[in-house]
Amino acid sequence: MSKKKKQEAEMTLKNSINADLFEQLKNKKKELEKVEEVKKEEEQKRKSEERKQREKNKSFEELLNESDMNWKNYKK
Repeated sequence: MSKKKKQEAEMTLKNSINADLFEQLKNKKKELEKVEEVKKEEEQKRKSEERKQREKNKSFEELLNESDMNWKNYKK
């Protein structure tokens, strides 16, 4: 769809519905976008907390196995 046709379609929709209804729909869209953003932020925080908790609860053996260091170099 060309840009001009898209603009014409938007104008037709805008003209065909009540201006108040159009504003309500725009406001609802903004509200839903804000809600979605808050959900994403909460999900990121939750995942971060879960990672921290898992890291905190790891045993020494797990931490040692995950280490990139070659511990044989530090043996005497």
